[in-house]
Amino acid sequence: MQSEWLSIRRGAAPLLLSMPHSGIDLRNLEPRFVSPWLARRDADWHLDRLYDFATELDATIVRTTVSRSVIDVNRDPSGRSLYPGRATTELCPSTTFDGEPLYRDDPVSSTEIEARRQRYFDPYHATLRSEIERLRQRHANIVLYDCHSIRSRIPRLFEGELPQFNIGTNDGQSCAPALSEAVVAACASSSFSHVLNGRFKGGYITRCHGQPAEGVHAVQMELACRGYLDEPGGALSPDNWPPQFDPNFSNPLRTVLKTVLGRCIEFALKPVNG
Repeated sequence: MQSEWLSIRRGAAPLLLSMPHSGIDLRNLEPRFVSPWLARRDADWHLDRLYDFATELDATIVRTTVSRSVIDVNRDPSGRSLYPGRATTELCPSTTFDGEPLYRDDPVSSTEIEARRQRYFDPYHATLRSEIERLRQRHANIVLYDCHSIRSRIPRLFEGELPQFNIGTNDGQSCAPALSEAVVAACASSSFSHVLNGRFKGGYITRCHGQPAEGVHAVQMELACRGYLDEPGGALSPDNWPPQFDPNFSNPLRTVLKTVLGRCIEFALKPVNG
């Protein structure tokens, strides 16, 4: 299923992939932003290509093409911070991850924020709920796997360099322990670094839709970009960001992701009392 800005690939496996930040469509707002490049810079680059093997697993995939700079469908619409006391961005961001202003003039008004919410945020989450319900009619347990990536170093958001795999389960509240253990084990057996519920514990999607008591187990996977892209070490510019997607470069991490998603399906298919 495909709409103007929301794509849905329906599968039968007990696995639902959400891609809320891989879009770069600025919805004709380019003149209002400081620059289109700046407005797109914090996208989760190339995740649709990195995870394209998920179709072979018969996973369901929900993805928006709208840029997170227009509206971030992984933020609490009430405005409540997901990480109190830490720097973050809003439902309709006014700054980049680095704190640079996104808009040339005044930030987005409350009226426009509500309009964007109704047009993009609400349908995205309605789609997730609909696909969760559809899959739960087939399976006693399903896994909602929220796909993300971020630059390895962003001093405003976190100290130092992120591990390549950042697994978030809202401190164990969004899924059964057996699922987080399986995902951690798959990452730990690789040559990449990992952490469970470190800087990134899961955004609004994980926290809102993860209901393990109801058979819906949600995990956020935040990838440090250097794990699958040739990430520049210095200042970013339109000349070096985003890096091109190189299948050969990304293959080692992609291989681990295949194991991770396989473990997610195995968990969901395990008998409830098994």
